[in-house]
Amino acid sequence: MDRSETIAALIVAAGRGERAGRREDGPKQYRLLAGEPILRHTVRAFLDHPEIAKVIIAIHPDDEKLAEEAIAPLDRKRLSLIHGRQTRQLSVLAGLRSMAERPPDFVLIHDAARPLIGRETLDAVIDNLQPETGLIVGMPVTDTVKSVDASDVIVGTVDRETLIRAQTPQAFAYSAIMSAHENALAAGVENATDDAAIAAQAGMAVRVIRGRSANPKITFPEDISLAEPSFAPLPDVRVGNGYDVHCFEDGDAVILCGVAIPFHRRLAGHSDADVGLHALTDALLATIGAGDIGTHFPPSDPQWQGADSSVFIQQAVNLVRKKSGQIANVDVTLIAEEPKIGPHRETMTNRLAELVGIAKHRISVKATTNEKMGFIGRGEGIAAIATASVVFPGDVTK
Repeated sequence: MDRSETIAALIVAAGRGERAGRREDGPKQYRLLAGEPILRHTVRAFLDHPEIAKVIIAIHPDDEKLAEEAIAPLDRKRLSLIHGRQTRQLSVLAGLRSMAERPPDFVLIHDAARPLIGRETLDAVIDNLQPETGLIVGMPVTDTVKSVDASDVIVGTVDRETLIRAQTPQAFAYSAIMSAHENALAAGVENATDDAAIAAQAGMAVRVIRGRSANPKITFPEDISLAEPSFAPLPDVRVGNGYDVHCFEDGDAVILCGVAIPFHRRLAGHSDADVGLHALTDALLATIGAGDIGTHFPPSDPQWQGADSSVFIQQAVNLVRKKSGQIANVDVTLIAEEPKIGPHRETMTNRLAELVGIAKHRISVKATTNEKMGFIGRGEGIAAIATASVVFPGDVTK
């Protein structure tokens, strides 16, 4: 297609949607799907495509308020509403006539109740637009198809290799489909169920573009529930990590993950030098982009001299919660030749559960040696690596 040619979209939204069940909130195209009206999802898909110059929505005259509310957050510069008619065919014709003053080169006609139309499918349709040939999105029939008589007794099997399930959008040169619709109405046809039938009646060849199976028409109440997961936002799950290391000095115990372990040395540091809690503090702060432990508790500040590192971890937890973060799990690995960590693992887990405020099964405390290599292998100190997973409200794309 010549990229200089203009493309319009016509969204057919004038139906009553009886099969979706009568509801006080109106026809199915105005029902909420993932917190937004179905019509909004559908229209947004077309407005978001850079090659679609304008979008016309054919609505029922009684639905003006519902339609205005549905499209309120969208870009109105390329968007307009017109009144549809009593059948889908006549609503399409009303939409096509509304474009006559400044006609586009091509028009994509789409059902409002197909909100799952994807960018990939729209790209395929637009890339294959031709003046002489119509296009419809279709899917192969994968089930075995039977023909039955009036008593629902099977009388034959239909060859599914020659069948497709017609979907939308259906795309045509504007002048060709406009003429086809006018001729159909003049011939007394008023209730054609799709535009490909109108085009074929006018002698136009119509090609099938294979679409995505996830582009069904929402027809029944359960269809809304089935479509919900496709619009669920990606959860905002963040993972932070932290690392800390301290060397030994003379003492009688080391503090690790908030637990005092009797030992002939201690860890040197401005505070109690708890490498486990220091690494975990950094990991939690990382999930909100809040710097590191030194940012909040600088070693140059005398008030943190000998401080219990539980103060640091609690501050990090509070900062995460102020951002509405929910801590999902924490993992701390202690790297030391000695003392032995295994006998104290459960006590450390219990202490971390208290400090972080999550269940013990969401906490992992592990220990490993450095296989006698490096300063840790020589018994000169202890290091810790920590990871924290935190879930925040909202969408990861924002």
